[in-house]
Amino acid sequence: MIRPVLQDDAFVADVETARHSGPGPHVWWLGQSGYLVHLAGRSVLFDPYLSDSLTRKYAATDKPHVRMTELVVAPGRLTGISLVTSSHLHTDHLDAETLGPLVASNPGIRLLCPESQQMLSRTRSGLPDEQILGLEVPESGSVQAGEWDGIQFEAVPAAHESLDRDSKGHLLYLGFVVRWGGWTFYHSGDTVLYPGMEARLKGQGIDVAFLPINGRASERRVSGNLWGREAARLAWSIGARYVVPGHYELFEFNTATTDEFEAECRALGQGYRVLRAGERWSPLGHGSGPAPRMHCEGSTADGRR
Repeated sequence: MIRPVLQDDAFVADVETARHSGPGPHVWWLGQSGYLVHLAGRSVLFDPYLSDSLTRKYAATDKPHVRMTELVVAPGRLTGISLVTSSHLHTDHLDAETLGPLVASNPGIRLLCPESQQMLSRTRSGLPDEQILGLEVPESGSVQAGEWDGIQFEAVPAAHESLDRDSKGHLLYLGFVVRWGGWTFYHSGDTVLYPGMEARLKGQGIDVAFLPINGRASERRVSGNLWGREAARLAWSIGARYVVPGHYELFEFNTATTDEFEAECRALGQGYRVLRAGERWSPLGHGSGPAPRMHCEGSTADGRR
């Protein structure tokens, strides 16, 4: 099993060190689609899955969720979190065993999610309605946006594998553009490419895009995502300064290597960084742990084309 670069006490200590070492940003990959970002005195947690709930749930089925990477940190040990996101209702993005302890350690936290899953988010997190921020992208009309604790956010449709809506017309899957401290982050959630996606994201001034690379294969019997080459091309086409891949190396049946992602980034001159679970990346300085296994520069010094 893959061991995180930093884990448990060492991970918590690194987060505290980073919080006192300048404004940031500091980015940690927690595995799957989970990222912790600290910047300008605020911490945002994107789609964390920090439990073994799915491994237990599917242990006696024909689709076992065998872990590839050890848990980075228990969710209750993460403190000082202003905002946590859940891009959609799948458990590896909305996990009661992650959210419960996280909420207990961060009583003022807000949960950003699709409007379609506000009730489920309340059930799984235990948060009251006033701390759940539901967003929507109507079929016609303006995109919903909001702000909390100096953090601005807006919704972007996601197609996992299509732009599905519930009986009330609310999208089931979303990505989020989140801005604070002079930086813009895009977390796509689980998605494939769809018509108009690039146009929605171009001109947003995205500094860091978090995109899945595990792809889609019918034999997995789960909804698919971007392939590595597609993630690289999407980041390039929307002008993202850096792209960080995710949604791999957690479950044996639903993973991919980073090879084609890296190759396509290099071919395009796209700035990128591949993190190991529990590793910190500080774009304006140095991260923690051993040297990164992947090159992170684009075709110019700042990663822009």
